[in-house]
Amino acid sequence: VQLQAFGGGLVQAGGSLRLSCAASGRTFSSYDMGWFRQAPGKEREFVAAISWSGGSTYYADSVKGRFTISRDNAKNTVYLQMNSLKPEDTAVYYCAAGQAMGVMRYEYEYWGQGTQVTVSS
Repeated sequence: VQLQAFGGGLVQAGGSLRLSCAASGRTFSSYDMGWFRQAPGKEREFVAAISWSGGSTYYADSVKGRFTISRDNAKNTVYLQMNSLKPEDTAVYYCAAGQAMGVMRYEYEYWGQGTQVTVSS
C-alpha cells in the first residue's frame, strides 16, 4: 500500500482543516488506518485511528472532541477533519496503514510522506 497525505496548510487558531490520505492498491479496505503527528523537536505521536470498516475509531485525548477520522473505502481515502485548531496542533501529520488500530508507530506497516499543518495564534 502506498499512501499520500495532503490538505495541510496555514490556519489561524480556532480554524479548521481537513487532511486526506489517498492509498493505492486494492487492499486498502483491509487495513486499519491511523494519523500521527510530529512537531519540531518532538517524537511522533498518535492522533487518531479507524478500523478497516470504519465502524470503530479512537482518538488521543489531546484531540478528542475536535478531530474526526473517517474513511471512504470506495475512494481508497482516509480523512482527518480538524476543528478548533490550536497552535499546539502545529506539526507534520502522517497517515499510516496497519493490521490493528494501534497507538504505537510500530503497529503500522505503511506510512505516507506527511503534510505540514501550521496553526497561528
